[in-house]
Amino acid sequence: MNDKMHLVCPHCNATNRVPFDKLKAELNCGQCHAPLLSSHPDNLGEVSFNAQLTKSDLPMVVDFWAPWCGPCRMMAPAYEKVSQDMHGRARFVKVNTEDEQGLASKYNIRSIPTLAVFAGGREIARQPGAMSAPDLARWVSAALLKETNHGRS
Repeated sequence: MNDKMHLVCPHCNATNRVPFDKLKAELNCGQCHAPLLSSHPDNLGEVSFNAQLTKSDLPMVVDFWAPWCGPCRMMAPAYEKVSQDMHGRARFVKVNTEDEQGLASKYNIRSIPTLAVFAGGREIARQPGAMSAPDLARWVSAALLKETNHGRS
């Protein structure tokens, strides 16, 4: 039985094998020794985003946003809270669509904020518009549960 999963370091993009039962612990990258899982959303560029998407076993929740976007700024504290509350269940990241126009185009981001959940290298859920912390937590939990149940069938 495989009781380990792959986690990609958001700082150096190294792939680390981590026991499932340690996901809530403070983990450091074996290569750069930076924290592997932060309870705060990581800001990712295209290279780091692609490494997380293709090499990490942990689902990824993405907030596609821009600094000039009022609803994005208004939702940021809720996104931060849910990131802390769901620490270890998913990696929460932010992609600045102004800086990462290639990612915004690739994932057909037409309005911001847009939230997306990725698992197994593919998008499994998408929600445009700002959400409250309770609504965001319910939406992410439902997407992860649906993916877990789908993976078992």
